[in-house]
Amino acid sequence: MDNALSPEQQAALIEDGRKLFLKDCTFMLSVADLKQLPTPAGIPEIAFTGISNVGKSSLINALVGRKEIARTSNTPGRTQMLNFFDLGGTLRLVDMPGYGFAKAPPETVKAWQDLVNQYLKGRPNLRRVCLLIDSRHGLKKTDRDVMTMMDKAAVVYQVVLTKTDKIGAGALKKVTQEVAAELAKHTAAYPEIFPTSSETKTGLPELRAELLTLTRT
Repeated sequence: MDNALSPEQQAALIEDGRKLFLKDCTFMLSVADLKQLPTPAGIPEIAFTGISNVGKSSLINALVGRKEIARTSNTPGRTQMLNFFDLGGTLRLVDMPGYGFAKAPPETVKAWQDLVNQYLKGRPNLRRVCLLIDSRHGLKKTDRDVMTMMDKAAVVYQVVLTKTDKIGAGALKKVTQEVAAELAKHTAAYPEIFPTSSETKTGLPELRAELLTLTRT
């Protein structure tokens, strides 16, 4: 969130974010081809991406306060399409394919990558991409490759650290500093990092508030 805001303004923004994510969240459709993208295109969209098993579905479920809005799985690559969710007609959440497909056939990987790249470049109402990074492991080569892809697509993205309940405060500070240094090298990266935990709900109010601001632009 904007540090220039007063504590009262920050509290109000967090409350507004809570109310936004209390709205009814419903699955819309899964998209394997850009011709299937939902309309109207004027509703803001926030996309979520990250390496397989980073906790993407768990985070989406935690944000909207539901258990199974986004399906979770221990099998990498289960999310193979763009999955759209409507949040009260105000915002759309997009669950993007996980990357780092160690066991997927090359042609399948290419199809997923092409779909994602086309979506990033061709969706004017895409306000931001949340790039999820496992706080226990930090950035990997595949994350850096995706960051470069989003730089080229001129899509603003922000890092959301997941599973912060599974590491200590010192380790979290270290990985946050390392990620921040990396983000400074990327033109499309949003500088603020959001540490979160789907289990303890840490960081979720602040992330909801930040995503709320994107509906007001």
